[in-house]
Amino acid sequence: VQLVESGGGSVQSGGSLRLSCVGSGENMRALAVAWFRQTPGREREGVAAIYKGRTYYADSVTGRFTISQDGAKNTVFLQMNSLKPEDTAMYYCAATNNAVFFPLRRSQYNYWGQGTQVTVS
Repeated sequence: VQLVESGGGSVQSGGSLRLSCVGSGENMRALAVAWFRQTPGREREGVAAIYKGRTYYADSVTGRFTISQDGAKNTVFLQMNSLKPEDTAMYYCAATNNAVFFPLRRSQYNYWGQGTQVTVS
């Protein structure tokens, strides 16, 4: 499975961005897919996940971020609204075809994209 993220950029506080994760080699609907983020010196943290039709969110983004998927495009999106400076990070898409018990835990995923930078000022 190959994952390619896009959609990052710079935005002012309160603004919005939509990240995209295009998958190849596997039907994304058959996978667990998640978004993680990381800043220098900190652990990579799970932000949102979609698995078997259910969505999961970190407390810090609940109500502001929405994860969704488009089967026809084999793409998973992360709509980010009401962005805050603390949302600044490199965002990564991750996926697995294994069973997932903790959808926001990094160790559950074995396929990763290269990341896309989000900067909120």
